[in-house]
Amino acid sequence: MRATTSSSWRTVDIVVAAAIAVAFGVVFWAWGFLWAATAPAFTFLPPAQYLISGLWLVAGIVGALVIRRPGAALFTETVAAIVSVLLGSQWSLDTVTSGVIQGLGAEIVFAAFAYRSWTLGTATLAAVVSAIGEWLHDMYFYYPDVGLGGWLVFLVFMIASAVAIAGIGGWYLTRALAESGVLAPFPSGRRGGA
Repeated sequence: MRATTSSSWRTVDIVVAAAIAVAFGVVFWAWGFLWAATAPAFTFLPPAQYLISGLWLVAGIVGALVIRRPGAALFTETVAAIVSVLLGSQWSLDTVTSGVIQGLGAEIVFAAFAYRSWTLGTATLAAVVSAIGEWLHDMYFYYPDVGLGGWLVFLVFMIASAVAIAGIGGWYLTRALAESGVLAPFPSGRRGGA
């Protein structure tokens, strides 16, 4: 759906964006434990573990789809990362760097559509660009010696996860929230809004 969006944030936008970010920050922190626990299952092909990495991209997608204001993807993804660090993320302050990069990736896509397209396709594209940001960050910091061929294998898994979990999953989560009525103060909560 294409709809015009105001660029000014209301108090309710800030409060709800913060609530989304805090909720996902807790999820991000908990997801770190799942990541560590599942690592042995992926020793045969370590890049395949990134099939579960898409959850770390959801906050920016959902934040943007709900708030529909410039900066919402960056804000929610970054604040979620900060909350995860405050709770004790195993990646420490680098988690914030990741959050900023991933949030910017999603933000670029929503900005490219002038904050007027809130379709499943736009959400999925935002998730893909967010995953590319994640990929650039992680390959540089965690896998610098893998080489281009290995990096591309990681990218395939990251994009697949981003599409399924952050793009499609985030879009349907937003629709479910809208249908429940909790998004009534937002354009995303109005009939046909997501």
